[in-house]
Amino acid sequence: MANLVSVERASLALGTTLVLDVVSLGVNGGNRIGVVGRNGGGKSTLLKVLAGIQGVDEGRVTRTGDLTVGMLSQVDTLDPDATIRQAVLGDRPEHVWAGDPRIRDVLDGLLGGVDARDVGGLEATVGPLSGGERRRLALAALLVADPDLLLLDEPTNHLDVEGVAWLAQHLATRRTRPGTAVVAVTHDRWFLDAVATTTWEVAEGQVHSYEGGYAAYVLAKAERERVAAVTADRRANLLRKELAWLRRGAPARTSKPKFRIDAASALIADEPPPRDDVSLMRFATTRLGKDVIDLVDATVAVDDRVLLDTVTWRLAPGERVGIVGVNGAGKSTLLRAVSGDVPLAAGTRTVGKTVSLAFLTQEVRELERFADWRVIEAIEDVKAFTTLGDKEVSASQLATRLGFTGSRQRTRVSDLSGGERRRLQLLRLMMAEPNVLLLDEPTNDLDIETLTSLEDVLDGWAGTLLVVSHDRYLLERMCDRQVALLGDGKVRDLPGGVEEYLALRHAAVAAASVSTSGATVPAPASGGAPGSAPVAGPSAAEVREARKEMARVEKQLTRLAEREERIHADMAAKATDHQAVLELNAKLREMVDEREALEMAWLAAAEVAG
Repeated sequence: MANLVSVERASLALGTTLVLDVVSLGVNGGNRIGVVGRNGGGKSTLLKVLAGIQGVDEGRVTRTGDLTVGMLSQVDTLDPDATIRQAVLGDRPEHVWAGDPRIRDVLDGLLGGVDARDVGGLEATVGPLSGGERRRLALAALLVADPDLLLLDEPTNHLDVEGVAWLAQHLATRRTRPGTAVVAVTHDRWFLDAVATTTWEVAEGQVHSYEGGYAAYVLAKAERERVAAVTADRRANLLRKELAWLRRGAPARTSKPKFRIDAASALIADEPPPRDDVSLMRFATTRLGKDVIDLVDATVAVDDRVLLDTVTWRLAPGERVGIVGVNGAGKSTLLRAVSGDVPLAAGTRTVGKTVSLAFLTQEVRELERFADWRVIEAIEDVKAFTTLGDKEVSASQLATRLGFTGSRQRTRVSDLSGGERRRLQLLRLMMAEPNVLLLDEPTNDLDIETLTSLEDVLDGWAGTLLVVSHDRYLLERMCDRQVALLGDGKVRDLPGGVEEYLALRHAAVAAASVSTSGATVPAPASGGAPGSAPVAGPSAAEVREARKEMARVEKQLTRLAEREERIHADMAAKATDHQAVLELNAKLREMVDEREALEMAWLAAAEVAG
């Protein structure tokens, strides 16, 4: 494939931070590259260098002469006086864009249809839209323009689970024009796996390249770190040997062994500095009794709109629930009803005597009252000491483990980046040692390293967890149960997880489109709308066949799980052979598709069997 952008031995410093340190890389036609790394590590700056917005101090960046580049930045540049039509479609005649299936797909996926109903219609103006709506609008305009090189900075922000799935499919299947490429900065690991053919990790001024998406990246990085650990052990042994020799009495300090002293000095000088690792340890948790929080016949209305309608939900000790749903369905409101921040219009809320609740909201405004405080002061405001495992540690030690090292602890809260503020919020919550934790979009502004550390600490956490997130990877990793809010005021269980939710949403959209076209929509098999005719249940023979089908599928799922375990073992054994890992990863994805099909078949049979 043709080379679109080439970066040769580029170095760039911003202030006192060396963002790029003699970096060489290239973007070829057909590439779909995911960019990962710590907050503040230089990912967005790298995109700006590729786009030509940011120059380099040394080195060279070259682009093909006729290359068109489009970039989705985190800065809103839309004209507030423009209409939706002007912002997204420009001056394209209606017969042109309406006849282009790719543009219609963009409008359907991001704006709710060719009439852009989710953002008020094509003739609505940009100005009154929310930040999330403007973000989707900017992304839609960029995808409609379809540049050769598409640079996306956190494209999944403000997209729900359905929107992330659509965007992944669009980038992987719709951008088939020769000579095009995508480079996306993202912390969404499911999206990274679904889209990326290559992963770049930006760290300490370097860009490390890995073939494949997130799964292949983790395997390859683990192998690279294993090799580095072996090298470090060898280096440490040499250091110990040399330093022990240098400590031996007067003969060691003569000029005769100068070459040995020089060798030891070279080893010490070459010792790399310790990395500023993020580490979340297991916090002590207040014991949780059998009664947690119960909502009984709870109704919540906001501005005369009923978001929760006679919902009964009893949280169990240690329960881990992921919540998905359409935007505006009331996911955050459900968390606030559980926390007691939103009053119930009807019904009751009861709380167990031992409950200690913490709520990570989407807003970082709760830190505004600490704006003039130092980071360490904001942490000590909760506790000066806490218990990790069987050790008592200070707030300063914890701050260091969570990435606030050295002078960063003396930084004012108002000067922190978005990711650092999110990290500070999380640390303040966990220091209070809650046993019920509510997380509203916890992935916002957090990098992958912090997310994996958060997941690690919550693996060994004994409390009750509720998570609202569009991050499928996090939901499937942290939660044992998933529920959905579909906009009907109810909380629906999802035995099939996010895939079942997407299937329900697709069916609802299809039914709505058929209904608006004037066709008759058949009544649902169960739980039909009020006033609809009753539907006859399955016969006894149909129930028996459904149960046989469930048993058959369960056997297939067991065999499939065994095959997946063998594949994972092979991937670990061949971690250094990137080609073999890619081939095994392709087989694994086929198995995932097969498992999802089997799970949907099991669910269909279970509906009949009851």
